[in-house]
Amino acid sequence: MAEQERESKEPRVRLFVALDLPDTVKAGIARWGEQELRDPALRPVAEQSLHITFAFLGHRPQSQVEEIAAVVRESGGPAARVELLEPQQRPLKGRARVYALPARSEGAETLQAGLQARLVEAGLYEAEKRPFWPHVTVARVRAEGHGSRRPALVERPPKSLPQDLLQPFEAVRLSLYRSELQPRGARYVPLAQVELSAGSSEVN
Repeated sequence: MAEQERESKEPRVRLFVALDLPDTVKAGIARWGEQELRDPALRPVAEQSLHITFAFLGHRPQSQVEEIAAVVRESGGPAARVELLEPQQRPLKGRARVYALPARSEGAETLQAGLQARLVEAGLYEAEKRPFWPHVTVARVRAEGHGSRRPALVERPPKSLPQDLLQPFEAVRLSLYRSELQPRGARYVPLAQVELSAGSSEVN
């Protein structure tokens, strides 16, 4: 009981693990977004915050950070070859709440499965029941009005990606981030990183 009380009083941090995108890819998505994410109902994700989430850990005690970081450092492997697909709204029907770029990548799925298994084995994570969906969130939809939970209507949804963003690329870093919620959106601070070995031979 005393241990539970101590944990409840301990500072907590909001954590997630993600596959980082190359700077050139993030810059390309940002340029595309300047034209395609201009609908007033959309709140585009900042260029520096674009990533593929592997595991959202939520608010965890500060004392667990180093243990989680150690698991991330053990979860390296070959660079993941990633292919971005055309923008998609979620949910698929009705009003969108987010827009994302689905990502096709066997390498990312393998890395995510390994990371998840290690976190679960260490008692640091409860695996989600839904299948892993690799994607890059590019915009969230604002609320319809003050105090409303209903998303606003997006009259101009994003159109196709340019050809350069549809070309496969290698993602070469896995990171543990602290998410700091701010009025203008979340700020992501890297706490631990592992470089993935370049030159992956994976073919999508």
